[in-house]
Amino acid sequence: MSSFIANASNQNTGNSQATIANNGFFPDINIAAMRDRMRIDSTITTPRLVDAATQAIIHVNQQLSTFKASKVELGFSKLSDVPSETIADESVLTSHYLRAVYSIAKADLIERYKDYDTTASSLDDKKMIEFLSTGPDECRRNAQWAISDLVGRNRSTVELI
Repeated sequence: MSSFIANASNQNTGNSQATIANNGFFPDINIAAMRDRMRIDSTITTPRLVDAATQAIIHVNQQLSTFKASKVELGFSKLSDVPSETIADESVLTSHYLRAVYSIAKADLIERYKDYDTTASSLDDKKMIEFLSTGPDECRRNAQWAISDLVGRNRSTVELI
């Protein structure tokens, strides 16, 4: 059984250097990088972001448990060891994994903040409105697409008419 360890130096700012240690196979999650990539400012406190990211890691890791087992059986001890194309000095597989985790975490945060009062006019409220402009369904779709891309499964979108 693996454990997740959140180590945050300043838990109330967006500049925190929090890192969530993953299970050894999948990469650790850097909270500052997540904030940058997903446009999450300090309106969302670091403890809330760490909680959402931890839950997202658990969810994505469960979805990828068969994938992980097959790669470990082939002798790969980390996702970054699995042969993959590299773009911008990052493994494509690692990029897909991070996108899945970040997207699930953001979907969770959006759902938790959906009752936020968007009628006020302060700068923080404008930032929150921008944050909430992405729907949680879009984030979950992006996560599922990233997982599908990671395992080499075709994407599919089904819509009931």
